Order: sequence, then C-alpha cells, then structure tokens
Amino acid sequence: MAKNNKIEVKGQLITIVKMEQEDFISLTDIARFKDAEHTDSIIQNWMRNRNTVELLGLWETIHNPDFKPLEFEGFKKQAGLNSFVLTPKRWIETTNAVGLVSKSGRYGGTFAHKDIAFEFASWISIEFKLYVIKEFQRLKIEENDRLKLNWNLNRTLAKINYRIHTDAIKKISSLKT
Repeated sequence: MAKNNKIEVKGQLITIVKMEQEDFISLTDIARFKDAEHTDSIIQNWMRNRNTVELLGLWETIHNPDFKPLEFEGFKKQAGLNSFVLTPKRWIETTNAVGLVSKSGRYGGTFAHKDIAFEFASWISIEFKLYVIKEFQRLKIEENDRLKLNWNLNRTLAKINYRIHTDAIKKISSLKT
C-alpha cells in the first residue's frame, strides 16, 4: 500500500490509501462508526446482502478483466440466504476481485475502491455517507492545490535555472572573445 491519508468524519478517522493510482478507503474505519468492537461482523453482514454481492460483481465486471463471473454467479445465488456467509478474503480469492483489499496485521483491515466504499458508508448511514463524500472531496481539492503549487514551483525553478545557465554561457562566450 502506498501513502496514507486520513479524513475525519463525525469524529471517526478514516484511512485512504492510493493503490495503482486509485483511492481505496478503509471499510474497517467506516464500520467503526457503527460498532468499534465488531467491524469484521459489520463488513460480513453487508457482504451477505444480495444487493451488495450484485454491486461488487457489477463493479468487478466493469473494472477487472480477470474477474471470474461464474464464481460470482454462485455467490449471487446464495446471497441473502440465512446460511450464506461471505468474507472479503473469500470474495477476493474466489472471484479474483480487485475492488476490495483485505490486509491482516497492525495496519491491516478491509479497504475498498472509493465507489464501493461510498456504498458501504451508505449502508451504515446515509448521513454518514454524505459526510464521507464531502470530506473525501475536500481532501482531493487539497491534493490538487498542492500539485498545482508544486507544478508552479518547478516551473519557476526551471525558469530561474534557464536564466542562470544562459547568463553563464554568455559570460563564458564573452571571456573567450
């Protein structure tokens, strides 16, 4: 995982990581808003929902050429049944999914592409989802402003270096003559 950013939504810190130029948001952090002690259970309950399985499958079909649609169909048939259990790891391993990332360890958790994470936030609370989107957009504006500042700084430095370089060449040329 790459550089982490955090946004704060209604007192809850939510981690955002960039992976292969895409933003992935921590579902674990979002789930903490609902119940800090049982984040895995909250994510699993969301994933057993038929609408969620359809969303995940459609997202993968659009964005992932290596997605396994037959395995997805099996999950879709079982989704919503009382006996159906789906974990992020099982989804990823069985379907070759890329929209969810499950990482164990101290800085681990379940991360989802922003499209998927916003839907999860909606399942937690519509109000919470709107605040997540608002804070995410604020973060993106800040990042873009920093990039513009870097670009302008690099441009100015290049201009100054060009002037120094050309002045040095002129001085050397005048010394030779």
